[in-house]
Amino acid sequence: MKYFIADMHFFHENVIEFSHRPFKDVADMNDQLINNWNSVVQSPKDEVYIVGDFLYRGTGEQANAILKKLRGKKYLVKGNHEQYLKDKEFDHSHFEWVKDYHTLKYYKRKFVLFHYPILEWDGYFRGSIHLYGHVHDTQTTHFETTLGPRAVNIGADMIAYKPISIDEVMELVDTKLSAE
Repeated sequence: MKYFIADMHFFHENVIEFSHRPFKDVADMNDQLINNWNSVVQSPKDEVYIVGDFLYRGTGEQANAILKKLRGKKYLVKGNHEQYLKDKEFDHSHFEWVKDYHTLKYYKRKFVLFHYPILEWDGYFRGSIHLYGHVHDTQTTHFETTLGPRAVNIGADMIAYKPISIDEVMELVDTKLSAE
């Protein structure tokens, strides 16, 4: 199964208040994010696309420690807080690949993964789906209205702090399209 999540912000104390996260402190948040991930991602063959901001101002060692605890094959579409990637202690083998932007196809549907919301993405006029993060839970109505029903904010704050499956994304998009 393919899964997606953005804006986990491991080790980011201020995101708890900024994004109204229901955690008592950063240790609680980190533990709950790991537990939530592993409650969904069951198989080592499951693929999880992290669409930016995995870790906030953390070290390579911190990133390694978290990534070792998370199940599945991990892919990273870089966000604006991936400084740990430059740390000589970081083990890049935790990710299958690291990219700035990624397009994948699944059952004849195209998915465009980019950390930032895009007004018009590749395949926009041919039914492709854009998965993004970055904006957390701010201005949700504005982004949904502006970007349309085929753009989905997969930030952790928006998807109950656990990865969302590709089937759930398609169902969500189809529901939004049928409501138009």
